[in-house]
Amino acid sequence: MKFIRFSDLCAQGLVKGRRVFIRADLNVPQDDAGRITEDTRIRASIPCIRMALDAGAAVMVTSHLGRPTEGQFRPEDSLAPVAKRLGELMQREVPLLAGWVDGVAVQPGQLVLLENCRINPGEKKNDAALARKMAALCDIFVHDAFGTAHRAEASTYGIAQFAKTACAGPLLAAEMDAIAKALANPKRPLVAIVAGSKVSTKLTILKSLAGKVDQLIVGGGIANTFMLAGGLGIGKSLAERELLGEAKAVMAAMKARGAEVPIPTDVVTAKEFKADASAVVKAATEVADDDLILDIGPQTAKKLAEQLMAAGTIVWNGPVGVFEFAAFEGGTKTIARAIAASQAFSIAGGGDTLAAIAKYGIEKDVGYISTGGGAFLEVLEGKTLPAFEILAKRAAA
Repeated sequence: MKFIRFSDLCAQGLVKGRRVFIRADLNVPQDDAGRITEDTRIRASIPCIRMALDAGAAVMVTSHLGRPTEGQFRPEDSLAPVAKRLGELMQREVPLLAGWVDGVAVQPGQLVLLENCRINPGEKKNDAALARKMAALCDIFVHDAFGTAHRAEASTYGIAQFAKTACAGPLLAAEMDAIAKALANPKRPLVAIVAGSKVSTKLTILKSLAGKVDQLIVGGGIANTFMLAGGLGIGKSLAERELLGEAKAVMAAMKARGAEVPIPTDVVTAKEFKADASAVVKAATEVADDDLILDIGPQTAKKLAEQLMAAGTIVWNGPVGVFEFAAFEGGTKTIARAIAASQAFSIAGGGDTLAAIAKYGIEKDVGYISTGGGAFLEVLEGKTLPAFEILAKRAAA
């Protein structure tokens, strides 16, 4: 996919003296008092902002925060805490401007943060009039918010349509490059790990990947449904019996291509869903009627780890067991360490996946960690994200 990179514009000297509008993802978690509890997204946005400032641009940055009602500003919707934290990290004052749609006063070398963009009426519906006003504020629009790339809104899509120049910031460009490397032109074998509580929430992803990957590893409640489809008992474990036909179809699609969905040969069970429940390793054929399957067994984990070590590309979305409980983290830990040790290019995304990566300290050993939850899942579904679509169109114009 071809798109204009902001880094290239800076390198070519095309940014100096220009008005640059950056759509960042500064939607950080806050406590009840409005204090930021985790600032990874703010830190991730800084390279793009510094790039623009170093290139001599007049810099405007905006983001959404929370779920405000359009046209109704409330103090809790304000980016004020973000402006404060961004200023601390960048060691400079970051003015916060409200009512900015009709005009922003900013000079080259200056940085201003524009108040929560989702307060503007017409933002979520990608109102053309609003998008044109935003585009008129700048010479260059920079999309650097992968977490919003799956939404066609005025500050993500419409402005890219109408701005003089529309390009991808370093964070978004890195996501686009990693996704292309993992899915568009992967080194084989391509192995995907898709786990979660329900098949229904990831059915489209499973169907899409079944036509692309060499091995499709399923985990969690999803694996239970596939075990049922394979004729195994799962006791009182979480599963979606009404989707057995869909699971069988995915397995058949993989088999037709000479690929497979590995079914666990052993599992870790308990009688209750509790952190201190007694964990019992059993053959997958010996699950009792009152058992809960809470993890894959060590034999299965070892086999999957060997497959991951031999992979060329790995896509990871979801832990394979209840890794939050020490007794049921073995499968996820083994898979995480195999991914870290593998020579394959790996891309991982999704909240629980990121938590597992952090828990096992393998951040530096994963090829690329995606910052977008919903956007990452839509890519796995085979969808073309609106942000990618409009940036590609503008690059081709």
